[in-house]
Amino acid sequence: QVQLVESGGGLVQAGGSLRLSCAASGYILSINAMGWYRQAPGKQRELVATITSGGSTNYADSVKGRFTVSRDNAKNAVSLQMNSLKPEDTAVYYCNADVYTSSGTYYYTGDYWGQGTQVTVSS
Repeated sequence: QVQLVESGGGLVQAGGSLRLSCAASGYILSINAMGWYRQAPGKQRELVATITSGGSTNYADSVKGRFTVSRDNAKNAVSLQMNSLKPEDTAVYYCNADVYTSSGTYYYTGDYWGQGTQVTVSS
């Protein structure tokens, strides 16, 4: 079993900052990409930022220059520093990881999600 646990959401005024953190636990052999997605009310889940084990990053155009994704491979953790927040950043933010793991019999790569953390930006 692999679990992702997020922390760091909350309420902030426009222009403020928040930092989200996510740690993966369980039987983890390796993790390829880790990242963050978000879902606003009435909208589909969308990519915010991803980072590979080698440190290559990818950002949604809407957050470029404001958000920074980072990871600690030794701790199986990923973080998202969010600056200059806007009301349109309000959403539930989900951590995601592609984890190479094993059931004991089989080895496979699974796509895992955290439970989500609410970020609310007031105007």
